[in-house]
Amino acid sequence: MERLQKQLDFLKEIDKVKSIFRHNLLMDSSRHENDAEHSWHLAVMAMVLYEHGEAAEYNLLHVIKMVLIHDLVEIDAGDTFCYDEVGNLDKEAREQLAANRIFGLLPQDQATEMQALWHEFELKQTPEAKFAAALDRVAPVLWNLNVQATTWDKFNVPYEKVIARNQPIEQFSPKVWAYVKMRIDKWYLKKEDSPCHT
Repeated sequence: MERLQKQLDFLKEIDKVKSIFRHNLLMDSSRHENDAEHSWHLAVMAMVLYEHGEAAEYNLLHVIKMVLIHDLVEIDAGDTFCYDEVGNLDKEAREQLAANRIFGLLPQDQATEMQALWHEFELKQTPEAKFAAALDRVAPVLWNLNVQATTWDKFNVPYEKVIARNQPIEQFSPKVWAYVKMRIDKWYLKKEDSPCHT
């Protein structure tokens, strides 16, 4: 019963991820996306875009596990905007403390597995972690472009920063990166040509 209680306590705690809102809007622009929605969509993206990867073979279940748990640390650490240079200075330390507490709610074997999955995602060294990290970049770009790049406009994010942030997509799939970069280029060119641009 103690093991079951720990598991249920963890499952109750992660309900909070539904209240962590990201900078990206939903594609219908009605509101900001929350972390739970983001993680779910990445899991589906992994299933759908699997065939475009460069690795000979990915452990798809492993990728799905990573994308489903990678943002649970934001329950404590909050969502740090990827282009926020100041906020990113202590992000790693904040998220490690969060990982220790949140995954520590589980029985030891499951806590160890969750910590390992989270660390693997953060290090981005295995083929599966590179795939998961690429999806974590692809989604916000496509969502943002679908709503006229509202987030990049709001925070005045320059083209060079968007490219630098998202180029790691190429390690997963040059084909997907070529598409994403084409969309980014097209939007920034359109913005430069806008009569409102100064």
